[in-house]
Amino acid sequence: MAEEKEIREALQFIDPAACTYQEWLNIGMAIKAAGYSCMLWDEWSRRDPKRYDGKCWKKWDTLNSSGITENTLFRMAIDGGYMPEGYFGKDDSPGREIHEGDIIDVSDYYKVIDKDMIDAKSVPVPENWNQIEDIRRYISVIFSPNDHVSYCTQCYQDKDGKYHPQNRNYDRTAGRLLEELDNAKQIEDVFYDYDHNCGAWISFNPMDGNGGKIDNITDFKYALIESDTQELSEQYALMTELELPIAALVHSGNKSIHAIVRVDASNEKDYSRKVDYLFKVCKKNGLDVDTSTKNPSRLSRMPGFYRGNNKQYLIATNIGKESWDEWVEYIESINDDLPDPETLAASWNNMPELSPELIHGILRQGHKMLMVGGTKAGKTYALIELAIAIAEGVPWMGWPCTRGKVLYVNLEVDNASCLHRFKDVYEAMEVQPKHLSDIDIWNLRGKAVPMDKLAPKLIRRAAKKGYIAVIVDPIYKVITGDENSAEDMSKFCNQFDKVATELHTAVIYCHHHSKGSQGQKRSMDRASGSGVFARDPDAMIDMIELPVDEGVEHYLEDKMICKYFKAAIRKLDPEYYSSIPYDDFMSSKQMGTHAYKVFRKKYSNGDDRVDQLRSDAVEKAQQVTAFRLDMTLREFPKPKPRNIYFDYPLHTVDETGVLADVKTEDEKPAWQKMKEKQKSPKEKKNDRLNELEIAYENLYEDENSEITVSMLAEEMGVSVRTVWRRIKESNGRFIGEKAEKDGISSPVKRCDINPRQP
Repeated sequence: MAEEKEIREALQFIDPAACTYQEWLNIGMAIKAAGYSCMLWDEWSRRDPKRYDGKCWKKWDTLNSSGITENTLFRMAIDGGYMPEGYFGKDDSPGREIHEGDIIDVSDYYKVIDKDMIDAKSVPVPENWNQIEDIRRYISVIFSPNDHVSYCTQCYQDKDGKYHPQNRNYDRTAGRLLEELDNAKQIEDVFYDYDHNCGAWISFNPMDGNGGKIDNITDFKYALIESDTQELSEQYALMTELELPIAALVHSGNKSIHAIVRVDASNEKDYSRKVDYLFKVCKKNGLDVDTSTKNPSRLSRMPGFYRGNNKQYLIATNIGKESWDEWVEYIESINDDLPDPETLAASWNNMPELSPELIHGILRQGHKMLMVGGTKAGKTYALIELAIAIAEGVPWMGWPCTRGKVLYVNLEVDNASCLHRFKDVYEAMEVQPKHLSDIDIWNLRGKAVPMDKLAPKLIRRAAKKGYIAVIVDPIYKVITGDENSAEDMSKFCNQFDKVATELHTAVIYCHHHSKGSQGQKRSMDRASGSGVFARDPDAMIDMIELPVDEGVEHYLEDKMICKYFKAAIRKLDPEYYSSIPYDDFMSSKQMGTHAYKVFRKKYSNGDDRVDQLRSDAVEKAQQVTAFRLDMTLREFPKPKPRNIYFDYPLHTVDETGVLADVKTEDEKPAWQKMKEKQKSPKEKKNDRLNELEIAYENLYEDENSEITVSMLAEEMGVSVRTVWRRIKESNGRFIGEKAEKDGISSPVKRCDINPRQP
């Protein structure tokens, strides 16, 4: 939104006394759309004392912008001589780069013809004018037989002698009018109350038969272009030279030509947008259109009638481009700023340098990357890790990164939470914060706008910052349009292209998985919404969760116990810590032995403290999740999937290969899933108890053997918690008492009863 100061400056260049009633309303709508109060509109309106009547406040609540924005106000101000900051006139001053969203001089853009080079054209005059045929032809071209037609053949005369329409008719369909005209001998047989002094009017859009206002329009098919300030021959020349998609061209019987232009809008809002575009092109090519004709229910002059001594007649039908879309394509093709095609031969011996790699083997600078994952994948933390890796020049997920400045656009969490997350991740990564000034955070929670509005604002702020990466997290906050629409999502993703191109930076953003299982899908098909999401970026990294089975669970617990014991020993007794053999750091059993020695020497309850520390480590390990990164790349060969752990708040690469053979439920072979599916719950339970029985037997030496829960867990390759679950479901075959938290050291006894008994 523009600042109030900018709005007030622009209003100084718009004279309310020179505005039509519709333009006056448009200013009010623009001020309201910009988020400011009626006071501003009222103050500006007071500059026209002859017409000011204090009605701004009464009108304010009824104003509906219908597509009018602050840009409407600025365009009118520019036409009045306003020169906003960053505005480029024909002399390209004042100077700075033009960015998306800047106000530009549209007298050059949308330029199709040179008015000064166009010769005036004489308006054709009918030799043998047939009034009935004129109106028949007009109705046949403009309306369908079932359309109700709103028209006016009655008028009143104001104090200045000017005639105005009154008392519309809208009870007859186009088909009925045509039928009556076929049987008529003169125009008065159908339009019997028509006044020769003022002529007749007609609404060019079909109505519902219940009135003649905007709410009664059934199809927003046409717009009216007319001008009262130019010679008829000049109007005619410009309308035809512009190739306007004109359905009917009518001589008003006075000083203007009425062009009924095809716009084929889907609704009133679309109509307003298209008419705004139409008027802009006409004005910038020298056709001084009357802006008060934007109303889609407005009356236009109806051909086939006398207006005093002059004829209102049909000049032509179906001229110019055949449709609105064809005409817009014609205008845009002339005015596009796209580069011309070039031959391969021109660059064959002088190839341009490729953009440098930002994430080596994955992403180049100036390209786009999408990260996709489930709701608990820690995508935000992964992107924070990436921002830190780029700023500090350290690897990310095992891939080397180029060092440089990065902008992190935070759309989801509050300012304090975001800053704490960055600090937590820095500490977890154990990276020295040498380049904190190379990370800029743009906190937009609660202030986010759609991406088509955010992109130009982002570009303006980042233009001179030298970012090599811009991270947007998450995109659902700024999506425009329907997520499942390919057309809408193409337009949305184009905004990332604008940012990447304008700033010469990589754009990195994240999105969520679609609902349902993901294992059997290709990585590019897992993102929620349209397939455009997956096909648009140059690199896509998909995070799909892996099941943590008993083997992985045991490994994680063992690793976490080693980590906890290692940190505790180093803190309590650095000298002893330095004497521990390197291989012992990898064994939870050996590290437990070392921990008991250190803690017993330091505390009277050393054993209890070690057991508690082990329990804490096991609990932490059970919070760790695992993921497989699957890449889809445009610039590089597809690498092997990379397996990672998410140990809040950090992702780490699985260097040991423990996750390599883990498969998601959907990735298992069909025969394996079928086999598992065929087993009954009772059979699966028996399998689990047999594993416990075998493990106990392997550890049993004689009746004096003490077998603990932790010994069984290590023998079976499962967690302590899993052992307790199996003891519980053995129905008394195995018993044990939890002597402390989680019962790691609790002895387990085997009883001679049938474990299959209920």
